[in-house]
Amino acid sequence: MNRTERLYALVEELRAVAPRRRSATWLARRFEVSVRTVERDLDALRESGVPIYSDTGRTGGYALDRERTLPPLTLSADEALAISVALRTAQATPFARTARLAAQKVLAVLPADVRRGEQLLAQRVHRLADSRPAGESPRPADPVIERALATNGVVHLVYADAGGVTSERDVEPLGLLWADTGWYLLGWCRLRAGIRGFRLDRIEAASSTGEHVPARDAELRAELDRLDAEPLDG
Repeated sequence: MNRTERLYALVEELRAVAPRRRSATWLARRFEVSVRTVERDLDALRESGVPIYSDTGRTGGYALDRERTLPPLTLSADEALAISVALRTAQATPFARTARLAAQKVLAVLPADVRRGEQLLAQRVHRLADSRPAGESPRPADPVIERALATNGVVHLVYADAGGVTSERDVEPLGLLWADTGWYLLGWCRLRAGIRGFRLDRIEAASSTGEHVPARDAELRAELDRLDAEPLDG
């Protein structure tokens, strides 16, 4: 059992017996580590915000406040990835610190390959505006596009422009961009041989081509430096 697994198991052990306590000695035997290791793990959990308290004395030990924690949730890898990325985008809000701690917890339990995808996807969500028009709700990103952003995949889009003219093109997704007119997929359009923005609510269909390409990070950085909140279109 690695440390991440042990930290998770410690919380669940304390949750299972709460409000009763477990001594450090008992926990050390249970997880086959030293008492000092258990105490360090419990200190780390408390520093991360887990409500663990301790009492000294003959009947003392460590206990978890069940009223201030949630039991484990069963999430798919895609759901956990979406939650983690959304929490990262809360950095400009009053909930930044709490969101950062929650994101770290979600990130810690993601499989290694999903964690790498999460880190890449989180770097590709950008905002050029701080608010959205009243009464409008953002259209969810197509799961095909989310996966392409996390894996450097190529997508085939059926897209309608502002005039309603529909076209098809292969696109290398670079990021999701929020401007004052809505959410856009920013990508390298092979039809136009350049970077274009595609409003999510105008993407009629998206499918994976099965192709994966090197990241165009330099192009993305240059485009973000250039862009302001002017409407984008593909």
